[in-house]
Amino acid sequence: MQTLSKDWMRISFLLLGGVLILFIVWPLAQTVLSSKPGILWQTLLDREVFSSIAITFYSSLIATGIAFLTGVPLAYLLARSTFPGKRLIEGIIDLPIVVPHSAVGIALLMLFGRQGVLGRAFAPLGIKFVSAVPGIVIAMLFVSMSYLVNAARDGFASVDPRLEKVARTLGASQWRALWHVSFPLAWRSILSGMILMWARGLSEFGAVIILSYHPTVAPVLLYTRFESYGLDYARPLATILILSCLVVFVGLRMLTGRSR
Repeated sequence: MQTLSKDWMRISFLLLGGVLILFIVWPLAQTVLSSKPGILWQTLLDREVFSSIAITFYSSLIATGIAFLTGVPLAYLLARSTFPGKRLIEGIIDLPIVVPHSAVGIALLMLFGRQGVLGRAFAPLGIKFVSAVPGIVIAMLFVSMSYLVNAARDGFASVDPRLEKVARTLGASQWRALWHVSFPLAWRSILSGMILMWARGLSEFGAVIILSYHPTVAPVLLYTRFESYGLDYARPLATILILSCLVVFVGLRMLTGRSR
């Protein structure tokens, strides 16, 4: 009787989960299958399309690298230390997830724009953020860094602190204990966070279009073509973006699984 009840529970959960999976797969598959290969190839050869995809991919990669250098140390402190204001900092880290990204774009524009404090500070160095790649990078960094920091924090928290203490008693410095004990054990979570952050950066639209409309990233180009020429003209680009993200994301997930 218990076996029958368990089977019915699994079947029910499978059906409910299948509805959600279908909700994800159906529109994506319909978009991909409705585009002819010849049109896709012609769209991919479009210099504007290729340039926008390249800018999107490497801008998100740069943002992920910056978050790795600054966010992983912060994640370690949050996982290992208790200090006044810790909950506030954790809340601030999660804030970019809930703030509307169009509002994020306005906020970044006020700070990094030509008349903003940091915009004027970086101007003598020849670095500008409005209508430039650095603007795309900081927009992607702001909206997606939470994924990396939270994943790294959970990874460090899962490592027993006693392992570091043992390494310290054996003569290792605090830095060596971190980089040779905790970091390798938390690396899976950190890598997963980096993948999620990079993927989230690829899809950013609201903050980027306000701070840096040009050069055009792929989501902005897709929206522009849809608004200007309609669904038929935008669909091939949407298909290319879906396939590109799918191939890269699945490939990275498989690489992560093999490393485990």
